[in-house]
Amino acid sequence: MTSLPPSLGTTCPLCSTQGEPFSGDAFLSCPTCGGIFRPPEGRPLPKDEKARYEEHNNDVNDEGYRQFVKPITSRILSTYEHGAKGLDFGSGTGPVISVVLEEAGYDITQYDPFFRDDRAALDRQYDYIACCEVVEHFHDPASEFAHLHDLLLPGGRLYIMTYLYDESIDFQGWHYQRDSTHVFIFRETTMEWVAAEFGFSSVSVDGRVVVLRR
Repeated sequence: MTSLPPSLGTTCPLCSTQGEPFSGDAFLSCPTCGGIFRPPEGRPLPKDEKARYEEHNNDVNDEGYRQFVKPITSRILSTYEHGAKGLDFGSGTGPVISVVLEEAGYDITQYDPFFRDDRAALDRQYDYIACCEVVEHFHDPASEFAHLHDLLLPGGRLYIMTYLYDESIDFQGWHYQRDSTHVFIFRETTMEWVAAEFGFSSVSVDGRVVVLRR
């Protein structure tokens, strides 16, 4: 495919490589890291992004919602003791991960740029970070992953839940790309690139769950 001129703002926000046309005018694909991203003009403004999140009906007591995040909470509960320090990064309007872990006696801090912008939470390090349905919203994934790496203690784990794209998926018919706040979509190879580039010692992918270890 022919790359578009850099003046159109088509540089990959993760690795700074020139993107290539991928799905009409809505998305571009990066030939280096494999990320699929919206160009700047296709990304929502902060006020529109917040309004979209406020539409979510995330009831922390809803059993279906608790089951949805269980791929992350079950891993944390089976890996860490009560004394471990955790961060729910992008906790949103209904911080169900934090609630489930707190009910089990765990110490977890919440951070969300729209709904819990506690900057002090980003001034310390953690044994683990939960990042559920968040990374696809990163407008600047390079700086976000660099920061998340630094927020982890040595040996700490970053638990990500997101849908990864592969070629078996009909992208244009895929529900995940229809959400206007989903501005960066990952392939498995993109997560491997993230691990290598930002200094994580390992990466594992199990369905929707990606675990990066510092």
